[in-house]
Amino acid sequence: MNKAVKIFLISTALIGLAMGFSDNLLANYFKDAYDVNAQQRGFIEFPREMPGVLAIFVIAALASLGDVRAALIAHAMSAAALIVLGFFRPTFPVMLIFLFIYSMGVHMYIALGDSIGLALARKENMGAMLGRVNSVRMAFFMVAGVITFLGFRSGFFDFNTPVAVFFWAAACLIAVCLLFVFLFRLMPKEENGGAAGAPPKLVFRRAYLRYYVICALFGGRKQIMLVYSPWVLIDLLDLGADTMSVLSVVGSFIGIFFMPQVGKWIDRFGVRNVMTAEAFAFISIYIAYGFLSRWITHTAVILTGIGMMLVYLLNIIDRMSAQFAMVRAVYLRSIALSADDVTPSLSLGMSIDHVVGVIGSFVCGTIWYVWGPEYVFLLAGILSFANLLAARGVKTESG
Repeated sequence: MNKAVKIFLISTALIGLAMGFSDNLLANYFKDAYDVNAQQRGFIEFPREMPGVLAIFVIAALASLGDVRAALIAHAMSAAALIVLGFFRPTFPVMLIFLFIYSMGVHMYIALGDSIGLALARKENMGAMLGRVNSVRMAFFMVAGVITFLGFRSGFFDFNTPVAVFFWAAACLIAVCLLFVFLFRLMPKEENGGAAGAPPKLVFRRAYLRYYVICALFGGRKQIMLVYSPWVLIDLLDLGADTMSVLSVVGSFIGIFFMPQVGKWIDRFGVRNVMTAEAFAFISIYIAYGFLSRWITHTAVILTGIGMMLVYLLNIIDRMSAQFAMVRAVYLRSIALSADDVTPSLSLGMSIDHVVGVIGSFVCGTIWYVWGPEYVFLLAGILSFANLLAARGVKTESG
């Protein structure tokens, strides 16, 4: 393992730990600190997910700086926003502003991080490389989950105090990550895989049309997975941050071993087959969520024992199915007409994903509030079936 890969993995570990103290707690933060309902929860996704739409333009504007320098700016934005959220208890409108800034940094790094990881990988082991990177991130995400569980159980962490210690910790970790990313930038081009070079500006190619369609479908169901699947536990079952942290720990522990395996499956079985498996997994999950949420809302029975274990299991499997997201980056890299297309195309794919996600948040919040949660998961199942059809048409060199 060369120095560039080691530095990149250390920075990935720090980001995983920071995300465990920030992004992983946001749903409970909204509920406990601001007492939002399902419809308001959907509205919050506008400032949280709109940066995913705008990130392509920001990254394009920073194209002359290169991936690594742009990543430094992304981390600085996230850290600065978390400092404000951590040291003050902002009003709801002010919180949304800094949530937007934090999210912009996160979404910029999603595209930039995949691009840097792919630049460090050889063509024959792109899946394995991203699997290793995501496994490291998941391991430290799990560590953060253990700490947050202990923090909330002991009362050290609390959503209703003026100082949010967990956000402050996340900001500090991202600040340390900045130092490692800066070291990566200083390395010669032949050592860092050329990842610090300047990517071109906006790219839209007809050859990548199927990739864009898959990103759009993923955006719709991903939003349901990230927002409304946990909301079943948080809102309908009134589970707190400590329980959600335990589920995060279990899911992360499994993910440490599962994510490298997904990377190996991509290299061994090909993109199309892994995408197909992903679609089937999501269809199954959302059918189960639909029946479960309908049962919870239409009966007065309090879930205990096996019922609660089923809810926990669904949440964990949901987290695992989300790890297939790396397959889209490998798919794009495998069909890219030029290596220079990768970063801007990942950015465009993320923007398409988030345009659909932002719209979906409003629509699903209204559906949940007016008709019931089971119809939200019915929509997710339909999107997953459409993704299955799109996946079957995927053609790459490896299948």
